[in-house]
Amino acid sequence: MKDVAKLAAYFIGIVIVAGLLAPILFWSAQSLAAHGLFSFLAKYDFETFFHRSVLIAAALLLWPLLRFIHVRSMGDLGLAPNPRWGRDLCAGILLSLIPLLCCGALLVAFHVYSFRHVFGWSRFGKLLAASIAVPFIEEWFFRGFVLGVLFRTGRKYMPILVVSALFAAVHFLKAPEQTTDLVTWSSGFTSIAHSLGRLGDPMMVASAFVTLFVIGCILADARALTRSLWLSIGLHAGWIFGSGTFSLLARQKALALPWLGKNLLVGIIPLGVATFTWIAMRIWLTNDRASKV
Repeated sequence: MKDVAKLAAYFIGIVIVAGLLAPILFWSAQSLAAHGLFSFLAKYDFETFFHRSVLIAAALLLWPLLRFIHVRSMGDLGLAPNPRWGRDLCAGILLSLIPLLCCGALLVAFHVYSFRHVFGWSRFGKLLAASIAVPFIEEWFFRGFVLGVLFRTGRKYMPILVVSALFAAVHFLKAPEQTTDLVTWSSGFTSIAHSLGRLGDPMMVASAFVTLFVIGCILADARALTRSLWLSIGLHAGWIFGSGTFSLLARQKALALPWLGKNLLVGIIPLGVATFTWIAMRIWLTNDRASKV
């Protein structure tokens, strides 16, 4: 339980450091832009700098925490070398991407979505970069580090549920853009309060949270079954790329909560698709590992 307490202190530390760091980053960027250096920084609002400060705080505080909880290698987090990493990565991408795109095709066929006249190629590059970077960062942090620390308590299912809930909740900690007009030393903490305002739509929150929670459980299960992150990275990448690409190809005619939210990762229908991927992943793992014997 000492590791759990240290982990909780780590997250509290992230909030405090990020809240204090965000105004400094914002003021520094505005000053540079005002003096003609990196003028593009002037277009970013405070919330953008707060989100970056969270990542910076998490990175800065990670090394001291690893020292305090005596993590010296991946083995201390329950991870092992995976000689079949490429196979697991590709399988994860296909297992999440194909069912998602098939679901999208059916939604177009039933006129829930309609194809766009123009494909957003300028946004596709950002989507491709996010599909590569985000899974690596989030899987190493949530399923590699946080889940690995909680697994050291000796429990199996509770850590998966806790990390999956945390993974889902973090996606709601984002204030609407242009929320903070006057930046002060307390603006970072105010931004957190603004993000909680998104909880005003219970149906949207419930639909998104449940789907993200189940996705988190699938990713954690993949990590636990393989003692590796490559399968979960592949699954995560497939979901981001599939949902993002479909959003560039087609537009939704109307929200249909709780069945379908703003994208293919929110609602009861995406929840069913994710569950199908979960079953398919376990069947594939069973047959793939059996072939090694």
